[in-house]
Amino acid sequence: MKTYKIAIAGFGGVGRATASLLLSRRMRYRDVYGADVRLVAVCGSRSGVADVDGLEEEQLLTLEDGFSGPAFIEASGADILIEAGPSDFRTGGPGLAYIRSALSAGRDTIVISKGALAHSGRQLRELARGSGAMLKLSGAAAAALPTIDLVGHSLKGCEVLSVEGILNATTNYLLDAMTTRGIGFDTALREAQQGGFAEADPRNDTEGWDTACKLLILANFGLGADLDMNDLTVEGIQSITGDRIEAWRSEGLVPKLVGSLTRVNGAFRAGVGIRTYPLADPFANIRGKDKAIRIVTDAMGETIAIGSGKEPLATAAAALKDLEHILTARIANPFRY
Repeated sequence: MKTYKIAIAGFGGVGRATASLLLSRRMRYRDVYGADVRLVAVCGSRSGVADVDGLEEEQLLTLEDGFSGPAFIEASGADILIEAGPSDFRTGGPGLAYIRSALSAGRDTIVISKGALAHSGRQLRELARGSGAMLKLSGAAAAALPTIDLVGHSLKGCEVLSVEGILNATTNYLLDAMTTRGIGFDTALREAQQGGFAEADPRNDTEGWDTACKLLILANFGLGADLDMNDLTVEGIQSITGDRIEAWRSEGLVPKLVGSLTRVNGAFRAGVGIRTYPLADPFANIRGKDKAIRIVTDAMGETIAIGSGKEPLATAAAALKDLEHILTARIANPFRY
């Protein structure tokens, strides 16, 4: 039985959920893949813990100061990195340093945070190609909603003509609350913050930047585009008034914050903004914190997927789906790995 050593960089809510789910699935990895999967290191921004023989749940309760950074992950002997830190698309940090280090060393890498992928996607793709490391990112591309997997597997061989995505749960909740219950933006936002699923500073969500990052990742990593944030027009929902909501409602229309890609003369145009849908359209009925994507291809027509996983478990599960893809590839090519 082959041993696979896993390290997790970033140990907030998502990192902890990923660690817990991974430990609970160890028997599955043995039974399905013949793999002894060990969590050998975890770290946050300033502290961490490592054990070459594999960490147990109780060891994750207390991290030691000073055990952090790419050098700590390198010293752990991990074969696979799961990066789950905070996301900053303007700088790529703090995850960018971890991802660069892992890919440069040929370490397969699963990325959950979006910032580094949106900021330095081209460089990271080149590092992965150069070292032969696998780079997986389901958790960063709308998590439980299959986006990358759809274009990379289910629709493989087809030409994608257009994509529409309701990719941010917070903004969908806010718009749904404003539309169905008639409450204002500020009231809906306070409600979401009190419920624990809107950030204290929600601007990345409400101004459309989170959706833009996910759209960039799908375009560049899923569809082979080469876009950056300057190529997108980005508008959010923060300026939507009750009067606009009421006007749409009187016309039988439902507003959604949508990321869109359209192929024009072989290249993609991309943007984020409000689109309205008639009640008969599936997108008009995406409620609460649910997300959805619609992909139109040349040969398979229109495909719609809807995701409603509970966070942070859904994001953790998306990352560990990537881990199973890596285990499958390693088993299929044992001499390569």
